[in-house]
Amino acid sequence: MTKVITKSIKMPDGAEITIETGKLAKQADGSVVVRMGDTMLLATVVSSQDAKEDVDFLPLSVDYQEKFAGAGKIPGGFLKREGRLSDHEVLICRLVDRALRPLFPDDYHADTQVMISMISHDENVMPDSLAALAASSALAVSDIPFNGPISEVRVVRHEGEFKVNPSKAITEESDLEIIVAADKDNIMMVEGEMSEVSEADMLEAMKVAHDAIKIQCQAQIELSEEAGTTEKRTYDHEKKDDALYEKMHAELYDKLYASVSQAIADKYVRSSNIGAIKDEWMESLPEDHEYDGFLIKQFFKKIHKKAARDFVLNDSKRLDGREFNEIRPISCEVDYLPSAHGSALFTRGETQSLTSCTLGTKLDEQMIDGATMNGYNKFILHYNFPGFSTGEVRPNRGPGRREVGHGNLAMRAIKKVLPPEDSNPYTMRIVSDILESNGSSSMATVCAGSLALMDTGIKISAPVSGIAMGMISDAETGKYAVLSDILGDEDHLGDMDFKVTGTEKGITACQMDIKVDGLSYEVLEQALNQAKEGRLHILGKMAEAITEPREDYKPHVPRTERFKIDKDQIGAVIGPGGKVIQEIQKETGATINIEEVDDKGVVTVFAVNKDAMLAAVGRIKTIVAVPDVGEVYEGKVKSIMPFGAFIEFMPGKDGLLHISEIKWERLEKMDGILEVGEEISVKLIGIDKKTGKFRLSRKVLLPKPENKTEQK
Repeated sequence: MTKVITKSIKMPDGAEITIETGKLAKQADGSVVVRMGDTMLLATVVSSQDAKEDVDFLPLSVDYQEKFAGAGKIPGGFLKREGRLSDHEVLICRLVDRALRPLFPDDYHADTQVMISMISHDENVMPDSLAALAASSALAVSDIPFNGPISEVRVVRHEGEFKVNPSKAITEESDLEIIVAADKDNIMMVEGEMSEVSEADMLEAMKVAHDAIKIQCQAQIELSEEAGTTEKRTYDHEKKDDALYEKMHAELYDKLYASVSQAIADKYVRSSNIGAIKDEWMESLPEDHEYDGFLIKQFFKKIHKKAARDFVLNDSKRLDGREFNEIRPISCEVDYLPSAHGSALFTRGETQSLTSCTLGTKLDEQMIDGATMNGYNKFILHYNFPGFSTGEVRPNRGPGRREVGHGNLAMRAIKKVLPPEDSNPYTMRIVSDILESNGSSSMATVCAGSLALMDTGIKISAPVSGIAMGMISDAETGKYAVLSDILGDEDHLGDMDFKVTGTEKGITACQMDIKVDGLSYEVLEQALNQAKEGRLHILGKMAEAITEPREDYKPHVPRTERFKIDKDQIGAVIGPGGKVIQEIQKETGATINIEEVDDKGVVTVFAVNKDAMLAAVGRIKTIVAVPDVGEVYEGKVKSIMPFGAFIEFMPGKDGLLHISEIKWERLEKMDGILEVGEEISVKLIGIDKKTGKFRLSRKVLLPKPENKTEQK
């Protein structure tokens, strides 16, 4: 039996996290169980001993899954078992992957799989903030090479105070929420949303997170020492040919440097020029050369990257000729799609998003059925990235993890400016189709989504823009360049991808990935401030298309109205077996939804046009209207009795028109006086205080004979 080792971590707020290894999944290269409260995560890691031939990257897969049994639930659906990962689980996979991947050795190329399962759930402990700690701990107790440990924590600001890994309830009430990944020395990943906070607040939250992460990293180091896994496996996954590299560097570096120095804006021209240099060099080789083709490809990429980075740092210019803080040309257009409820076309350089906004009813809300969460979502944002957007032939297999992540970032960026739910009963779906891509299509989605909402007429509090920042640095010389609105090439060649979204007032969302060690808070502060300048510039360009939400929706946009009625009036609107509400929907074409909230009935009416909506609302309000003594009503004879007639003077409300109140003259019997179905005008002259019955009069509306006393 393997020795069971348990490590306890005391957090600054007194919370305790335990890491246990040696009990579960012992055939994996590394496995741990991380526990906080009653939330437990099982993390395993396995890596092949050998790498596939001619592979120059790390084939890493990270999977996170929440077991329904761990939350005491049975999955929905026909199969009643866990299926493909939900978007929620995919987003957690991405958080862990982005934290781990940069810290594997550059020359380690073995297939590696990290699996994290939530096996027990405590509703007061959010499992996603423990997932990276579990994954890194599994690596720490394995022999897999890894330049960690790392961890992730959630930091929120609640009532002005920063809290680490708080409960879900506190998180939902906070005005800032970020998840930060770091090792003991450097921050590597940040992702979160906030309510228009300042750049200084962002930095302060990151520092709070890093202090907590340092404690968790130290615990993993001690765990590895106790487990005896400080020595890692040896490996040799890369071919080597120093002589070939030196030859290629000597013959190609200057040519590549000269090519990138031309600072050509068109990415296809730049790529073609680089390809021509490679083809020319290949043609110069003797036909019987024995150089390895895979190594030639890898060395060429390495030399090209070096030349491009050196050009940026030495010449203080960018690959397309822009200044470091210069934004590419922007054009914005709204109402591009005439049949959509709202639409926008946003183009920035060679990146373009065509975005639509569609309004629906409560019946269109997205149902969420997960192990740790359930409910309904009325704001949906989908991001699509077809192959033609980059000039590629790529099969359409549905959204991948990247598309899910980009869409979620844009959704959180815009969510903060949506109107309160009680003033906007619509379900909203935004769809961003990326038609061209050369850098930061997710930020184009934020801008286009904000414009589309305003074009629809949704009363957002302020427009939101987004910008992607990059950085190129040289640790030896200490030089670095912070780049605004990065190109795809700059993302690939650079050391940082930092996306920031916000309004004029402050930041609403961010996503940062850092690929190098030693990024100081001073550089982060410069990147945030430079991002603010770019964000405001983009907002100015967006304002040229539309400055605020439209006053009214377009004629073809479905209409909706929400109002409250007394709880005891709900039954009258619905009617026996739903007869009344079904009749209103059939006659007006409207969709009516009634919910009981806080001892009130909340009625939502949704119709294809304004006239249908007003008709349905009028019918409902008539039903729930309180009869007013002295008012005159148009009624219908429902039944005739010897002593008078019952008149429906309001929907669902009948009153007695006594035989003595029909005419001023005395009537002996009802024969021939009224007919069932006849419409007559009546006045409500009284309500019995004990029974609530209504007394009606018709004669008071008729001319009074001179010898009759006026009826009050």
